[in-house]
Amino acid sequence: MSVLEMKVPSPGESISEVEIASWLVKDGDYVEKDQAIAEVDSDKATLELPAEASGIITLKASEGDAVKVGAVVCLIDTSAAKPAGASNGAAKKAAEKAAPVAEKVAVKEEVKPNPGPVAETKKPAEASYAAGHPSVSAKKMMDENGISAGQVNGSGKGGRITKSDVVAAMAGGFSASATQGWGGTREQNREKMSMLRRKVAERLVSVKNETAMLTTFNEVDMKPIMDIREKYKKAFADLHQVNLGFMSFFTKAVTEALNLFPAVNAQIDDKEIIFHDYADIGIAVSSPKGLMVPIVRNAERMSLAEIEAEIKRLAVKAREGKITPDEMTGGTFTITNGGVFGSMLSTPIINPPQSAILGMHNVVERPVAINGKVEIRPIMYVALSYDHRIIDGKESVSFLVKVKEMLENPERMIFGGKDPVQVLLGL
Repeated sequence: MSVLEMKVPSPGESISEVEIASWLVKDGDYVEKDQAIAEVDSDKATLELPAEASGIITLKASEGDAVKVGAVVCLIDTSAAKPAGASNGAAKKAAEKAAPVAEKVAVKEEVKPNPGPVAETKKPAEASYAAGHPSVSAKKMMDENGISAGQVNGSGKGGRITKSDVVAAMAGGFSASATQGWGGTREQNREKMSMLRRKVAERLVSVKNETAMLTTFNEVDMKPIMDIREKYKKAFADLHQVNLGFMSFFTKAVTEALNLFPAVNAQIDDKEIIFHDYADIGIAVSSPKGLMVPIVRNAERMSLAEIEAEIKRLAVKAREGKITPDEMTGGTFTITNGGVFGSMLSTPIINPPQSAILGMHNVVERPVAINGKVEIRPIMYVALSYDHRIIDGKESVSFLVKVKEMLENPERMIFGGKDPVQVLLGL
């Protein structure tokens, strides 16, 4: 009998303990090499644990157990023969991944002018972390119509609810029991906080207690950026295979402003201040596991298209639970966008050990004075929370004003924050 001890691998630097979030196999199951057998939570991300060999598995830890990195969590009897009729785990996994693709092709070939009710023909996608979570446009429609996630079957990637799913559900109608709201049973349900959620809570309290946090506000006229997006979004998407969003403009404006105000991009280390000659920008992403902040490395060197592509790549990984700790470590500044959920104004909390964070909010048409006349413009309130121990009020306000200036004059992003005419005149 040959037995392999499977130990918890190190998910990343400084992580010494993980938690068994769930076992994907049962004690005594036959597993294939590289088959995902468990999901483990660290204080930064949720990761899959693949089998290191084929054989019969014996579990040595239970769901919810906290285990040290390097501890044995299961045994695999590699000398055990594969039971007759047992499916090949790797082949099954590959087939499951291929199924949605084949399904899409089949649906595309069978499309007819009048396919009938969409609700009857759509098939929910394979369940994952995204299952039951609506896209931004779908959530907006659900909120406007008082529809809960439980009333809609998601057919998007990983089971995500799309806008068309909501339309189909509304067209099909809801049963009376589905629209009654809360059951009013007076029951309670207790769930253990994940290691990730506990760590986030710990860090947030730490920031409030250990930093001199202050927030300054401003407003941005989004019309120039919205005009650019409206004019070039199709050509941009066709050329770069990625949509042109607000986040790339904000990221570019932030990197230019950080170059002018390096203290905002710095951090405190004991009695020293560390200044960074680069901008690794954290982009806060809401995922089924909670808020995650993947890092766009060297954003100061990137074009708008490169920023959009990298944000999309990281956001997809975060929402699918495949983001790695290394991809969320080492940022120098963070941007968070509460506007996608309808937030008008907020005071974001600094992401330690960083010294500042920029909060974006929703775009609302407001009356503003333009050249002595009142006009209706799409306005966004922005907030900069900063550590007053390292950043003075003058620097924080000037930084936010510079971000505002570049967003309202996007051409300045090309010339390091200066007016193109000033550059031409050598001023």
